[in-house]
Amino acid sequence: MADNLPSEFDVIVIGTGLPESIIAAACSRSGQRVLHVDSRSYYGGNWASFSFSGILSWLKEHQENSDIVNEGPAWHEQILENEEAIALSRKDKTIQHVEVFCYASRDLHEEVEEAGALQKNHASLISENPTEAVHSAYLPSEDESLCTASCEMLTEQTPSSDLETALEINNVKVTGETEKHDDKTCMKSASEEETSKNVPTTKGTALQPKKTRITYSQIIKEGRRFNIDLVSKLLYSRGLLIDLLIKSNVSRYAEFKNITRILAFREGRVEQVPCSRADVFNNKQLTMVEKRMLMKFLTFCMEYEKHPEEYKAYEEITFSEYLKTQKLTPNLQYFVLHSIAMTSETASNTIDGLKATKNFLHCLGRYGNTPFLFPLYGQGELPQCFCRMCAVFGGIYCLRHSVQCLVVDKESRKCKAIIDQFGQRIISKHFLVEDSYFSENTCSHVQYRQISRSVLITDRSVLKTDSDQQISILTVPGEEPGTFAVRVIELCSSTMTCMKGTYLVHLTCTSSKTAREDLEPVVQKLFTPYPETETENEEVEKPRLLWALYFNMRDSSDVSRNSYNDLPSNVYVCSGPDSGLGNDNAVKQAETLFQLICPNEDFCPPPPNPEDIITDGDSLQSEASEASVILEANSETPKESASLGNPEEASQ
Repeated sequence: MADNLPSEFDVIVIGTGLPESIIAAACSRSGQRVLHVDSRSYYGGNWASFSFSGILSWLKEHQENSDIVNEGPAWHEQILENEEAIALSRKDKTIQHVEVFCYASRDLHEEVEEAGALQKNHASLISENPTEAVHSAYLPSEDESLCTASCEMLTEQTPSSDLETALEINNVKVTGETEKHDDKTCMKSASEEETSKNVPTTKGTALQPKKTRITYSQIIKEGRRFNIDLVSKLLYSRGLLIDLLIKSNVSRYAEFKNITRILAFREGRVEQVPCSRADVFNNKQLTMVEKRMLMKFLTFCMEYEKHPEEYKAYEEITFSEYLKTQKLTPNLQYFVLHSIAMTSETASNTIDGLKATKNFLHCLGRYGNTPFLFPLYGQGELPQCFCRMCAVFGGIYCLRHSVQCLVVDKESRKCKAIIDQFGQRIISKHFLVEDSYFSENTCSHVQYRQISRSVLITDRSVLKTDSDQQISILTVPGEEPGTFAVRVIELCSSTMTCMKGTYLVHLTCTSSKTAREDLEPVVQKLFTPYPETETENEEVEKPRLLWALYFNMRDSSDVSRNSYNDLPSNVYVCSGPDSGLGNDNAVKQAETLFQLICPNEDFCPPPPNPEDIITDGDSLQSEASEASVILEANSETPKESASLGNPEEASQ
């Protein structure tokens, strides 16, 4: 039981985000006694993935701004005279400005529950106006009228197989009234929210055969088909996280899909960007001269360090200005800047742009025709994979288990213990705490950035092709100088993140305003609201929105440790997700902190093979090394893969 834990550990980790989970796995693998706790009812923190009913419960939690856990026994009485306490926060303040819009039509004469969901306790709320009843949490509409709703929600995470063998997955039921709060969750019908109309659209879209309309009831019923990520990222095929997954053999706990398309948005049209040599020469939008120009420049970028004379004179200017000196047409400059280097006109200098372009090209061909992989069932799988590894090597896990304070010895200024929600004092040598758990007193001098996020459910892809199973990444540049580009990742049903016949679309950018203000202009360019009624012979030019979520997330990735007030030297801070596309920041952070805790240990070495241990323990290291070499050789096959360890077995 969580209220009867051992009284002493080597490492206590608070929070189950990706950096914390990697560190917990590495420490457990090196023989440390690890306690890994999280006050939430799910793994991953802000790296988590939810089913549709799970995201509705998550929304309700932030709407009510309720405490994650109840007040435990008074801990002040346990603090001795030679000790002092650092109180931890019991509220998650990393998510703000949450807004939800439902555009799909609703069947009002049917009680709908998620297929396969556990029995739920029904809320006692009944809508006075049945036409306003929706299965979600919301705030008043624009005319400030407040309507009620049936809020029957069940927190669920990704249905990914066999985590229960190593960990205990906890589900929580949430019921209750929706109340009126400012800057919280809101739900409006499509008729209440008008979007921009006269905008350019993707050309070449023919009349589509009429298909069955998707209703909100269908989305609820198929809710377990959805795995909605709070943070939207991809894995570079030669990035630090892929290398770590292969090295530690954690990759056996997950499967991956190759991103199939790199897209660009230019002059109001969505176009596919040629990346590989085959893509370039098969592209019908580029002239032969442009194809040769592009191949020559990309070849130079792969070995630009060998030719410093080509770029030394341009080091101080932006990458955008440098591209104008390279005999590239405006079309090619746009592709390279926004879709290959994935930067903006002002964000990167020449060296940074060349590095980003080389990294993109270096990752091509390892697992497919693009540099990126996406984990099946969502990004939230990755923290759980490392938690599983930690548990295999003896780590102890407790969800819904909050820590009330850190106990600090006044004389040594070292943290010596925690006091949990049950009042139990647990001693440890090292403490890792996710940033969101620190109180306002500890973070009073910290300046945070924000990430603007949007999650959309749509009825078709932004760029229609013969296949409906495309996984795409699209960069939409900022409209005005100084504004941030918006990254769009579109996932199809084969990624196990949405129901068949729909797409899950993630939008991300660095915040300048609220998430809706930052991202809605891009949403209006690419999508149109789902109509209340279907008309005969309707010409559909853009994908139609079924459901939309906007929220701002705290970005603590660049916060210096010195910004926190009076942290003991053996208390280490893990940041939440950053706004970057890859996961390198989380891996670098985890390895740096691990080396501080275990300076002479290897970071996540391959696990021992039980058969080798029994038969010939002396040959374990050499055989593990040979297996690693074989795995690396196999991974060079340029083919879409579901398993990092064996790219030949493609996931179709």
